[in-house]
Amino acid sequence: MIFSVISIFPEMFAAIINYGITRRAFDNNICSLMTINPRDFTTDPYRRIDDKAYGGGAGMVMKVEPLELALKAGLKAQAEIGVANPLKIYLSPQGEPLNQEMVNDLANCEGMVLVCGRYEGVDERFIERNIDLEICVTDTVVSGGELPAMMLIDSIMRQIPGVLNDQESAINDSFMNGLLDYPHYTTPREYEGMKVPEVLLNGNHEQIKKWRLQMSLLRTKLRRADLFKKRNLTKIESRLLEEVGTRSEG
Repeated sequence: MIFSVISIFPEMFAAIINYGITRRAFDNNICSLMTINPRDFTTDPYRRIDDKAYGGGAGMVMKVEPLELALKAGLKAQAEIGVANPLKIYLSPQGEPLNQEMVNDLANCEGMVLVCGRYEGVDERFIERNIDLEICVTDTVVSGGELPAMMLIDSIMRQIPGVLNDQESAINDSFMNGLLDYPHYTTPREYEGMKVPEVLLNGNHEQIKKWRLQMSLLRTKLRRADLFKKRNLTKIESRLLEEVGTRSEG
């Protein structure tokens, strides 16, 4: 997977290039990331990439031309390494809400160019002329598209074979099967009077699997009713919920 990122703060992406699981994937050439600063495509002495909005109002708007030239540079760089048609994504509060199903689909792309807005946003003409997909990572206001872009990159990379030491980790993540993850425990067996559930200690893998599904169902029901309502419970799942004293909402 080839990621190109258009940002006026390319240094921020050191957070995923130089640390953790993502760093290992970049070091092993499973994925690559290049940053492009639209300020490099300005022509005025102040390298301005923004201006006042037509019609008035607070804040500044990112200009079309520097963004479009930066995008063309990103597309050219990807073409030179064999990615003919990378997906062009703008991280935007007006975009389609990100979910795990979307992440799984995006992980099948060869490459993508992510555009990180700032200020009040970008000139709408840039979006209309160039962008394939707008994505909203969170229904909260943040200062720019860099953090959402990093979240998107990290979530996509987890689905690419070879990035994780154990690909089963990705399969069992929250949201992968429409449920939240089950509780996890490690040593010691008892801490400040709190014990690890006995079912996890008996070595019976069928019972452990059943308990984990039961806890995932219960957590989703209690914490994310929106997800739970979408799930068509099987008879086994309904029974598992009844066993922990809850009612199924199937």
